[in-house]
Amino acid sequence: MFKQKINTEKINYKSIKPVFDNSKKRVYIETYGCQMNVNDSELVLSILQDNDYSLTKNIDEADLVLVNTCSIRENAEQRVWGRLDVFRLAKNKKPKLKIGVIGCMAERLKEQLLEREKIVDLIVGPDAYRSLPDLLRNVEAGQKDINVLLSREETYADICPVRMDENGVSAFVSIMRGCNNACAYCVVPYTRGAERSRNPETVVNEVQTLVDNGYKEITLLGQNVNSYLWKHKDNPDKNVNFAQLLEMVALVSSQMRVRFATSHPKDLSNGVLYTMAMYENICNCIHLPAQSGSTRMLELMNRKYTREHYLERIAKIREIIPDCSVTTDIIAGFCTETEDDHKQTLSLMTEAGYDFAYMFKYSERPNTKAARQLQDDVPDEIKTKRLNEIIELQNKLSLESNRKDIGKIFNVLIDGLSKRSDEHFSGRTSQNKTVVFPKGNYNTGDYANVRIISCTSATLIGEIEEAKKRETITELKNMIDETINIVEKKIKNTIKKEKKKK
Repeated sequence: MFKQKINTEKINYKSIKPVFDNSKKRVYIETYGCQMNVNDSELVLSILQDNDYSLTKNIDEADLVLVNTCSIRENAEQRVWGRLDVFRLAKNKKPKLKIGVIGCMAERLKEQLLEREKIVDLIVGPDAYRSLPDLLRNVEAGQKDINVLLSREETYADICPVRMDENGVSAFVSIMRGCNNACAYCVVPYTRGAERSRNPETVVNEVQTLVDNGYKEITLLGQNVNSYLWKHKDNPDKNVNFAQLLEMVALVSSQMRVRFATSHPKDLSNGVLYTMAMYENICNCIHLPAQSGSTRMLELMNRKYTREHYLERIAKIREIIPDCSVTTDIIAGFCTETEDDHKQTLSLMTEAGYDFAYMFKYSERPNTKAARQLQDDVPDEIKTKRLNEIIELQNKLSLESNRKDIGKIFNVLIDGLSKRSDEHFSGRTSQNKTVVFPKGNYNTGDYANVRIISCTSATLIGEIEEAKKRETITELKNMIDETINIVEKKIKNTIKKEKKKK
C-alpha cells in the first residue's frame, strides 16, 4: 500500500487555479459521477501539476488522458466504455498518447479494463492518487501499471485541490472518504473503502484558501457527512463531530455560504440542525435520501431506519429550520417491491413535500449485497411505470414549493449567465433553488436581492429588488424634502406674523 506521513499542522496551500503551459506535458481530464469525483479530479490535477504536468481542455493537445469514473449505476459505466472508444481514435492519431482510467470503475473493473481495452495504459483507484507520478514514469518507460489498493487512512488532507470550475464562485471540499453503511444496492463501500474523517484544521485551512481566492460558496462532501468524526490521538475531549466542524467552517467567513452533502437519515442529529439555525451563512437546504417510503423495503435495502423515523427527522427539520428545503433520492423497483410498497413511497413524498428529488430505476450492481442475496424480480416495464409516477408527483411537489416563493425576496448568489439568455443571470437561493433574473449592474459571484415574480417546477423567475428599493428611497427622500420645505415656510410665516404683532 502506498503511504505517506502527513504533517497536518503546517500545510502550505498554494495557488488553486490550473496551470496552462504548453512547455510542459499536458493532461486532459474527463469526470463522470458524483461531486466526490469532481473533487477527486481536482486532487489529481494538483498532484500532476506538482510533477510537471499542465492542464489542457483540448484532447488533441494532450500527452495524457485521464477519465475519472463512476460505478454507482450501470449507465454511468456504459458512458465511460463509450468514451474509451473515442480515446482509441485519439490514440490512433497520436500513438504516444497515454490513457488512464481512475476512480471507482478503475477499482471495480481493473481486469476487464486491461484485457478488453488494450489502449488503457494506467488504472488507479480512489485511494492511490499519490502514486500517480511513479505509475506514470513506469508507463512512459513502456509498461502498463495499476494501483487500486484501498486505504483505511488516506484522506488527502495535505493536498490543496486545483479548482477546475469555470466561474470561481462555488467549490467542493471533501471532509471524509469511504462509507461504512453497506446499503444493499450500493457499490461505494467496495470501490471507496471504509469510512475515515479528515483532520478538521485542514478543512478549515482549505476553506480559508477558497475565501482568499474569492470563492463565495463551498459544499462539504462525504458519502455520509453526518457520521463525520475526527478523533484526536491524545485527547478524546478534542474529538470533532460534524455539527462542530460545520460551525468551525461557518466561522471562517460570514460571507462564505456553506452547504453539505450527503446526509444519512439515521445519523442526522438535532445538533446539526441547531447549528444550521444559528448561522445565517449555512444554507437552509438538506439532501436527505429516503430511497423508499416502505419500511419493508428500507429493511431490505439495509438503510437502518424506518418510515416513521424518517418522517420524524423531516418534522424536526421543519420545526428547527422552518424555511429549510428538503431534497431526496428515490429508487423505483428495488428487489421484491410491490405496488403497495410503491404507493407508500408516493405517500412519503407527499407527506415530506420535497422541493426536488433525484429519481432512478433500480439497477443491480455486481457484488453488492442485493446482487448476492436478492433477486432483481421487478420487470423493467413496471420499474419504468413506477418511476414515471414518481417523476410526475415530484414535478407537482416542486411546482407547489416554487409557487409558495412568489412574492418573496431571496438573497441570490449569482453563479453565471442563464442558459437561455445572455441578458439574464442564474443564481441560487440558500434553499438551493435556481433563480433567473435580469442582469442589472451585477457580476458573477455577486449577491443580489431578488423578488420572485413567477416560476416553473424547476426554476424561480425574479427581478432585482434593489432597483425598486432605490426608487422607494428616492420617493421617500422627495417626500421628506417637500415636508421640510412646507414646515420651513410655515415657520417663516409664523415668525413674520409675530414680528408684525410686535
